[in-house]
Amino acid sequence: MIVVMAASLALLVCMAGLTLGSTLLSPLEVIAELFGLGDGENAYIVMTLRLPRVLLSFLAGAALGIAGLILQSVIRNPLASPDIIGITNGAAVAATLYTALLMGKWGVAGLPFAAMLGAGTVSLLIYLLSWNKGVTPIRLVLIGIGMAAAAGAVTTMMTVLSPTMVASQAYIWMIGTVYAANYAEVGAMLVVIGVLVPLTLILTRPAHVQELGDDVATSLGDAVQRHRTLFIVISVALAGSAVAYAGTIGFVGLVAPHIARTLIGRSFYLLVPVAGLLGGFLVCAADVIGRTLFLPYDMPAGIFTAAIGAPFFIYLLYRNRNL
Repeated sequence: MIVVMAASLALLVCMAGLTLGSTLLSPLEVIAELFGLGDGENAYIVMTLRLPRVLLSFLAGAALGIAGLILQSVIRNPLASPDIIGITNGAAVAATLYTALLMGKWGVAGLPFAAMLGAGTVSLLIYLLSWNKGVTPIRLVLIGIGMAAAAGAVTTMMTVLSPTMVASQAYIWMIGTVYAANYAEVGAMLVVIGVLVPLTLILTRPAHVQELGDDVATSLGDAVQRHRTLFIVISVALAGSAVAYAGTIGFVGLVAPHIARTLIGRSFYLLVPVAGLLGGFLVCAADVIGRTLFLPYDMPAGIFTAAIGAPFFIYLLYRNRNL
């Protein structure tokens, strides 16, 4: 029932994204264009301008929500998320470097690949620095936070030293936006989610076992380090792809899993789709707000996810102050 409710909520915000904007459309007009039954007058608005943007924002949010759920479950830390432990910061460093040095030569098409490479490189570095006869959750979090701070400092330095136009492009991307989304990006995100989400669901039992602690998981026959490595790789791939196409949209990977747990409980198999649906809802809603409430300006979605996520993060810190 909760999954159906979350899906209905996600569908509702997606429909809002297709109907709202500088040109207001009714749901019936949107549905007619989606199924090729309209007169074509609004086809460009619905099919070219809005639909790719809505789909990309939802898929990016879903990827971030599931990535955050995986990290919180495996690391056993309620404050863990891709942006908190440095994955998105690594993508930001690589994307800013690409924008400053290679954008003029290779164009914007190479930006997603640079971001994925940055996310993967920083994640590998965090994992290697955390390794000492295995990787413990607390060591991974602490080193991740340190790497996030270092990567953020490098990104800021490069932005300050870059030409004004380059700095402006990098800054907008770092805030997080799905402006000018296209179907190629949507297709790439669909492939990533279509492969990694079923794999995550297959690993439900190891996820539950690892939440009991390393000693208990080992005594139950779980290959702790192997499964932990696989979970981290999945999380990095999901978060890296989302950041690559939507920028560094913050706090979604932190907020969505917590809301999902409030609704579902501890069932990892149900938490995965619900966290994904809620993550998609948050980013899609933030994008709709950013491009409709401040017309004629198009505000990046990351501004509004941060407005929700930052106070939520402070609340989590306060609630877990005695842990």
